[in-house]
Formats: sequence, structure tokens, C-alpha cells
Amino acid sequence: MPDISEIVGLLFYFYNLLIIIRIFLTWIRSIDWYQQPFAWLASITDPFLNIFRGIIPPIGGVLDISPVLAIILLQILQAIVVGSLNSLGL
Repeated sequence: MPDISEIVGLLFYFYNLLIIIRIFLTWIRSIDWYQQPFAWLASITDPFLNIFRGIIPPIGGVLDISPVLAIILLQILQAIVVGSLNSLGL
């Protein structure tokens, strides 16, 4: 049976992976973000990414660095949360 900290770590990893997939898919101009499965991916990742898009707008209206900031914050949060769970023996 996996520990709670391992499960939480996997959830952070999975969400990071979804953001990375979202980054790569934005390079494909022909994707319709209103069609499935892309709408599902956008609905899961965009609320978190929009926090950073509000802080730092796209550079030149084209280059969006908000996913980089989001991934950095997720990595920090993962270290804090999983580390705390580990120290509690969970």
C-alpha cells in the first residue's frame, strides 16, 4: 500500500505532466481547444495557468511564460507538501 505522501507526489507529477502536454499542444496551431480531449485538458490546466497569465502577460502577445512559472511553483509546493507528509510519517 503506497503512503499518502507517494500518492500526493504522483498527483503533483501528473498535473505537471498535463501542463507540459498543454505547452507542447499550443505549438500546433490547428488544434481546436473547444473539441475533446483538448477542451478537457484546457479546463484542467487553464484555471491554474490563468493565475500566472494575470501576473505576467504573454511577451509580445505571443510567448507565454506562465506555464514555466506554474511548473516552478508546483515543484516548490510538491517539495513542501510531500516533505511535510513524509516528516509526519504519512
